[in-house]
Amino acid sequence: MERNELYPVFLKTTRLNILVVGGGNVAEEKLHFLFKSSPESRVEVVATSFREELLRLVEKHRCIPFLKKYETSDLDGKHIVIAATDDKTLNQRIHNEARSRNLLVNVADTPELCDFYLGGIVTKGHVKLAISTNGKSPVLAKRLRQLFERILPEHMNDLVENLHQYRKSLVGTFEEKVNRLNKVTKDFIVG
Repeated sequence: MERNELYPVFLKTTRLNILVVGGGNVAEEKLHFLFKSSPESRVEVVATSFREELLRLVEKHRCIPFLKKYETSDLDGKHIVIAATDDKTLNQRIHNEARSRNLLVNVADTPELCDFYLGGIVTKGHVKLAISTNGKSPVLAKRLRQLFERILPEHMNDLVENLHQYRKSLVGTFEEKVNRLNKVTKDFIVG
C-alpha cells in the first residue's frame, strides 16, 4: 500500500520571506489560505497583472505587490517560492532557479515540481491541524478540513490554555511530567 511520506512542519511565516509569482485565481487561492492561517506572513507578489480580488487581499495583509515580469533577482532574500502563473515554461524556470538557490518551491498544480504542498488547515485557537493527500486529491483535503472545522469545538483554545497552565505547574523530571500529562489527557480520546 502506498503511503504519504511527507513530513509536516508548521512554519513561522512571519520570520520567512515568501515570494508568490502570479496574479490570477491560483495565486489568489494560495495567498488566501496562507493569510487565513498566518495573517502576518511576509509575502511579496510579482505579476504582470493582478485580479482585483487579489489586490484587495494583499492590501488587507500589507503584502507587497510588484506589477512587473518575474526576474531571477526576485528570489534574493527569499526562503519560500510559490509559482502560480499560467505559463508552464515560466513556472519551470522559477522552479529551477529557486532550487538552484536551495529555496523551497511549490509550483501550483504540478506536484512533481513541489518541495511542499499547501494542504488543508484547520485552526481552533492554538490548535492547528494540517491535512495532506500527498498532492493527489486537494478536494478531499478540503472536505476533511470542512469536517474538522465542524467537529472540533470552539472552546478548544480554553482546553489548550488550561493544559498549558497545568504543564507549567508540574515539577519533577521530564518523564514524570509527561506521565502526568498523559494521565490527565488519556480520556480525551474515546475508542
